[in-house]
Amino acid sequence: MRAPRFIPSPPADPLAERAAARDALLATPASAAPKYFYDRLGSHLFEAITELDEYYPTRTEAQIFDRHAAEIAACTGTGITLVDLGAGNCAKAARLFPLLEPRRYVAVDISVDFLRDALRELQREHAQTEIVGVGLDFSRSLALPDGVVEGRPVFFYPGSSIGNFTPEEALGFLQRVRAQASGGGLVVGVDLVKPGPVLEAAYDDALGVTAAFNRNLLRHLNRALGTDFEPAQWAHVALWNEPRSRIEMHLEARHDLVVRWPGAQRRFAAGERIHTENSYKYLPEAFEALLRAAGFGAPVRWTDARGWFSVWWAPAEGR
Repeated sequence: MRAPRFIPSPPADPLAERAAARDALLATPASAAPKYFYDRLGSHLFEAITELDEYYPTRTEAQIFDRHAAEIAACTGTGITLVDLGAGNCAKAARLFPLLEPRRYVAVDISVDFLRDALRELQREHAQTEIVGVGLDFSRSLALPDGVVEGRPVFFYPGSSIGNFTPEEALGFLQRVRAQASGGGLVVGVDLVKPGPVLEAAYDDALGVTAAFNRNLLRHLNRALGTDFEPAQWAHVALWNEPRSRIEMHLEARHDLVVRWPGAQRRFAAGERIHTENSYKYLPEAFEALLRAAGFGAPVRWTDARGWFSVWWAPAEGR
């Protein structure tokens, strides 16, 4: 049986990575990069989040794909190289395989061990498709290994992860995708503005799965940075920041405490927070303007009946 090919990314400079994490924790307010959510356990916890009643994005996006898959395939064409950014368990892309018939599937994810497991299962189910995995933190760089993308590239970025970037960062990211997608394009999922209580429930579920996902970031920092966080000392906070059109996730100290790591420490007062994630929500006209500013051609948009979520095709016409 054909085996998936896996290409690890060039190793990041561990000193630079630790310095960046340290500086973020020492800043006021403190923060931590969302990439620290995604170790193996964090990836499994996020899968569980997508099954929750409160978390509408995954199932709403799936409904859009189910209803409009043929139209999406007509835009992308077949025989493409499908580049799945933040592939996770690869399930979203795999659902489109029968219509898109990609000649090559390139799965990109920061959670390397989780991705390896997913690709082995995917290759068993799609023995005729060439499958390549790339371990990469594409929030830092979208430099894919030479030769990975052949023919007409279609980048696939579902699930509203584009909202984790500020609008300015999103523009830069989209420009980097556009530079590599010439002759193909981008299929992207975008969460839309809706009532605050709906949004806050989606990021603070009754079972506490999202809280566990958020606190697991502290376990990952302990391994990566040598911190001595005790996750139970931190409360999960999710709030809708309407002026900035974003959901924010924080971890809030339950009492006065000190976090130590080699060469440094930080005192946190009760109620002080570590900012762990933003998730921006867009009006359709604002996101279309972002795509056009990044250099894409006239986009096509599909939404659900309530107008809660959107899927976009943005063509990258040749230059």
